[in-house]
Amino acid sequence: MAADEPFESGYSDDYEEEGGYYGEGSPGGRRQGGPGGPPRRGGRFQARRKVCSFCVDKVTLIDYKDVGMLQRFLDDHGKIKARRKTGTCARHQRRLALSIKRARHLALLPFTAGHLSSAER
Repeated sequence: MAADEPFESGYSDDYEEEGGYYGEGSPGGRRQGGPGGPPRRGGRFQARRKVCSFCVDKVTLIDYKDVGMLQRFLDDHGKIKARRKTGTCARHQRRLALSIKRARHLALLPFTAGHLSSAER
């Protein structure tokens, strides 16, 4: 490229006027709220803060033999639900995980969904 030749970027001057850089449908832009609308701001409602059910009930011991209570903290695949899903505090989540593992070891709870019978699903 010679010094006296003007630089050509490969884009036409009309591209910017058509809204190609910052307008509707820009590939690197923020997510649009709707077709051609402004970006979305927040949700429809404020999510309530989940509280630890063990702290509310002042539970000191999470019993591994209480299968009905422990099953509330398992998903349909037999996995332990996350704290952010159940609202359990860190201390009780650790104790809950230990109780679930003890119950699994004694075959009170399933390890996976494959161990569930069709009546339990």
